[in-house]
Amino acid sequence: MTRRRAPGALLGGLLAAASVPPWGWWPLAFVGVALFAVVLRDQSPRRRATLGLVFGIGQFGPTLWWMADLHVVGWALVVVLEAGFLALAGLAATRRSGLALAPALVLAELLRSHWPFGGLPMGGLTLGQAAGPLAPATRLLGPLVLVALVAFVAVSASEWARNRGRSPRFLAHLAMGAGLVVAGVVSPHGHDTDPLRVAAVQGGGVRGMQAVDGDPARVFDAHLAATHVGRDVDLVVWPEDVVDVEGDVVGTPEGEQLAALARRTGATLVAGVVMGEDDRFHNVAVAWGPDGRPVDRYEKNHRVPFGEWVPFRSLVERVADVSVIPRDAIVGREPGLLRTPAGPLGVVISYEVFFSGRARSAVGAGGELVLVPTNAASFRSGQVPAQEVAAARLVALATGRWVVQAAPTGYTAVVGPDGRVRSRTGLSRRAVLQATVMRRTGATPYARWGDSPMVAMTAIGLAAAALSGRGRTGPFRRRRTSPATAPRTPPGSQP
Repeated sequence: MTRRRAPGALLGGLLAAASVPPWGWWPLAFVGVALFAVVLRDQSPRRRATLGLVFGIGQFGPTLWWMADLHVVGWALVVVLEAGFLALAGLAATRRSGLALAPALVLAELLRSHWPFGGLPMGGLTLGQAAGPLAPATRLLGPLVLVALVAFVAVSASEWARNRGRSPRFLAHLAMGAGLVVAGVVSPHGHDTDPLRVAAVQGGGVRGMQAVDGDPARVFDAHLAATHVGRDVDLVVWPEDVVDVEGDVVGTPEGEQLAALARRTGATLVAGVVMGEDDRFHNVAVAWGPDGRPVDRYEKNHRVPFGEWVPFRSLVERVADVSVIPRDAIVGREPGLLRTPAGPLGVVISYEVFFSGRARSAVGAGGELVLVPTNAASFRSGQVPAQEVAAARLVALATGRWVVQAAPTGYTAVVGPDGRVRSRTGLSRRAVLQATVMRRTGATPYARWGDSPMVAMTAIGLAAAALSGRGRTGPFRRRRTSPATAPRTPPGSQP
């Protein structure tokens, strides 16, 4: 039975993958999850787990293909690991209650966003819905609610089709989903204060080159040459990791050039700096004021495993070549906030954009605009940059802030608080993206509550599904007896 249903599970995963950028065909997520629900129905726990694994391979094989640029075997291992979370989702979904699939998928997304090594939320269903009609619900309950809504609609639609249009739950769940979206649209999401003229700089260059093979001086010079902006700009944003120095950047030739650039433009300048420290390094966003003096810095909190640090390095070095990651990044501890003459700026550096909690922390600390200095130049394709833009759209919705993303080879983008991309560059070419954005204050419901409501609802949903399934097939099911098999009462006894 599992062998016959596995192709359906694989196809469902591939359809879900097609909803994720760079493809971004968001309606296919509903089709893929509906197909997954169909193949899970009436299966044993072991078979549901196996089918979940197959579905996960179909989803994460394509959406994490960018890893193959670095290491094909590593890509395969990570795909199987991430698919394991969907095997857990299949196991958590009950035999007959298809609606248990929604909290089960949310649980899988929640777990894989935290474990192992801090999690890997890339390639998930949430990114595919950033451009879809469900996205405004992110303001209420964060990106996780998008997984639940996709599953509810998909499963209800599959039951409606199975029952030939006689499933009142389908309309009820559509109404529930629509209600959450409308509530997200009208919910508090902050308000404008002051306009800010921003210039995000993209130096351009060849993609697919590892940091250890590149020329830091050439990257730095490219961004200096690209920064042709007038004195009408309030804020200049450079990407992550385009300034590479040993020791503190202040006082180095690069630091002096950046200070002079801030003075020349008369703007606050924020640049991504890597500062070496013996066998480790700092990945920081440093801000210079219009007078050329450094005013604040933020150090990246959430490092990229096997990109900025190697877990169990001494052990891994015995079995694999980690020369492309010669030293580990130091972990920052402060919230992502830069206090600058341009205003309080929230910052999430590169990989942190996929973790909504980091942006929430930055806004909670006072950020009135969110900056995303990033560097995805190591990848030949546009897959990672496209997923980063989708994540930035969810950050904008979840926090109610404008988001400005700067990348050395793209995509550099400006996203409004409604999640719409206002402007975006192409890949590889040199460009400066200028836009007038608004500093904003106030908080969305998600910025206030975080993921706690979704975690609680997921736990309640799984518990309810487990009790429901037990009532159908377990000891709480009331057995029916026919007259032929019912026990007879002896004559004269009391019933």
